[in-house]
Amino acid sequence: MLSRAALSVFRLNGQFLGVADELARPAGLTSAWWQVLGAVLREPLPVAGIARAMGITRQSVQRIADLLVGNGLAEYVPNPAHRRAKLLRPTGEGMAAIEKIGPGHAELAGRLAGHLGDEQFAETVRVLERLSAAMEALASDGGQATATPDEAAGSHR
Repeated sequence: MLSRAALSVFRLNGQFLGVADELARPAGLTSAWWQVLGAVLREPLPVAGIARAMGITRQSVQRIADLLVGNGLAEYVPNPAHRRAKLLRPTGEGMAAIEKIGPGHAELAGRLAGHLGDEQFAETVRVLERLSAAMEALASDGGQATATPDEAAGSHR
């Protein structure tokens, strides 16, 4: 089951990235730029906070954040909680780019909900969130599952 889940998630990730690149392109963004800008829409965050929230490396986020700042889509602002770890926030231009994505995003969400049904779509999201939380819990335990031998023998189903 783990292999099937992983392969499904890998495929789904590729599908989402492809669609995200298509949606973001008219706004002058890539899916990665959209992802990082999206993380700071509600509140400015330090690069490390964005990386933690997204499950990607700090170095990847730093590279993208620097590109966003260099292109006028985001800016670094002082962080009252940490002198050296500046906060990233979108600029007006960055917000406008995100807003351009909204209609295509809403249209795709509607099509997915129409295909899956609202209830099944919501359940799919809940299952993915539970899977992510379980993986995070395992990682925080040092990546070691604490299954009994019987549970471990049955876990490959």
